Amino acid sequence: MKILKPDIRKIIHVDMDAFYASVEQRDFPEYRNKPVVVGGSPQGRGVVAAASYEARKFGIHSAMPASRAVKLCPHAVFLKPRFEVYRDVSYQIRDIFIDYSDLVEPLSLDEAYLDVTENHKNIPSGTLIAREIKKRVKQETGLTASAGVSFNKFLAKIASDLDKPDGLSVITPDKAEAFIEELPIGKFFGVGKATRSKMESLGIKSGADLKQWNEVDLVKQFGKSGHHYYRIVRGIDNRQVKPNRIRKSIGKERTFPVDVSDLEWIREFLDQLAEKISKSMEKLNATGKTITLKVRYKNFETVTRSHTLNHFTNRAEELSEVAKSLLIETEAGDREVRLLGISVSGLNLAEGGMIGRQLEIPFEGE
Repeated sequence: MKILKPDIRKIIHVDMDAFYASVEQRDFPEYRNKPVVVGGSPQGRGVVAAASYEARKFGIHSAMPASRAVKLCPHAVFLKPRFEVYRDVSYQIRDIFIDYSDLVEPLSLDEAYLDVTENHKNIPSGTLIAREIKKRVKQETGLTASAGVSFNKFLAKIASDLDKPDGLSVITPDKAEAFIEELPIGKFFGVGKATRSKMESLGIKSGADLKQWNEVDLVKQFGKSGHHYYRIVRGIDNRQVKPNRIRKSIGKERTFPVDVSDLEWIREFLDQLAEKISKSMEKLNATGKTITLKVRYKNFETVTRSHTLNHFTNRAEELSEVAKSLLIETEAGDREVRLLGISVSGLNLAEGGMIGRQLEIPFEGE
């Protein structure tokens, strides 16, 4: 049976490479090219939250007991998670996504779906958009991402895992049928360890094997999930990309290749940063009240200073003015700085997550 003709959508799945561990290696150069494990203590009952690719060579992977990881690689660097930092970077990456489409569905801090069938930049190719996003993520965060492009969520997610790290894979409608038939059954969405074991015991080891089963027999063996398996092996996945989280802030930050202490240079940089944020806000028709300045010093100590206005704004001049006034409350200039960032929160968001403007209503006598 041929795959039913799909709706030709352009779906991208972006998955950051070893996200938590990569952030640690980015922020702490002494950890680069070393096996880094982020998670609980190996002396306790902690588990691995993330492992760098250097650590993965020793067989370490997420959800593994940390005590097991230290036995596999005694010289690994074990670090406690810094979720606040990972969250900030995740929001920064999400800002890049939203430059291309409002249809962004975050799955976690390090992965998301985008529907770019219609997109803000009118780029006709999902592959070109994915390539641009990967390039911007690298430029703006110093991190790498892998991306998969296809006509549905199932295939886009599988594609993003085909060429890690820093990969880009595309599964087009004309290639999908052969690809799915060759896919090992454990790679199918919704097939966990227990289901995989049961399927293999029934002789189902690949997509081609699964495709031989009719829907009635699959439901008898696997319950309601049988309907899902019957459709997915035929490339049928009509799930929509749902932007299910309301955006809480808009901002940008930059880690400098060389630490800086020149206050005049820092002020000029804040002007440039405010201009970029203002343009992003204008694209989204967004305004906000709270401006936050983020400063990370040479020794990686990070401080934030915030000010809340009595009105909404997205004007670059105003964002910059507030950020520079907050700079006085830091030790920038006296201490070398390795990162600067500005974010705007308290956004003017209408019901349903759509961004709107507060209207000024004239009253009689004014």
